[in-house]
Amino acid sequence: MVKFHESSFCAATGVSDGTFEKLSLYMERLLKWQARFNLVGSSTLKDAWRRHMFDSSQIFGHIDDVGGRVLDLGSGAGFPGLVLSIMGLPNVVLLESNGKKCSFLREVIRETACSAEVFNGRIEDYPEIQSAKYITSRALAPLGDLLLMSYPLLASGGKCLFLKGHRYEEELTPAKKRWTMEVSIHPSNTNDVYSKPGPSGVLIAIRDLSPRE
Repeated sequence: MVKFHESSFCAATGVSDGTFEKLSLYMERLLKWQARFNLVGSSTLKDAWRRHMFDSSQIFGHIDDVGGRVLDLGSGAGFPGLVLSIMGLPNVVLLESNGKKCSFLREVIRETACSAEVFNGRIEDYPEIQSAKYITSRALAPLGDLLLMSYPLLASGGKCLFLKGHRYEEELTPAKKRWTMEVSIHPSNTNDVYSKPGPSGVLIAIRDLSPRE
């Protein structure tokens, strides 16, 4: 099985040399901080360019309005929101309640000179409601909970973009009982020849979200 290296990421995404340099710096800082704090699952670092960078980058192709505000819920180590900011989205806000993770995010933002902002607090305390053209999240909560968090923040015509695993239908079925929404399911770009045999992931795109009466 061919391993997904940095060169694989560049070939798959077509990012510029400058963007790749910033993402490489991001990866270096991740590995440095990981030695002191648990930012991501340690087992994922063996395949970090696929599991984290490439997985996050695929959302970029689903952003129709590049200037629209992106709220990244539960950013953690910055996936996917910080990757999207480094790739060129100018209006990304990273929502994270853990102070040490926020310190890591701010260091990467400073060193890569990207425009992302960090909100250190709970998602329900973010003050700018109905401000998000896009809401992103990865590995934060079940879909039903994500929709409950997202609805107050989503602007009219906004879209949710969630990265989920192969058992997403177990979350989607009960969510449809509580919400009306237009749902599109996209196989994850990481489900390719570079990945290890096993379950596949998806990107769930949701529009026209509203609670059922």
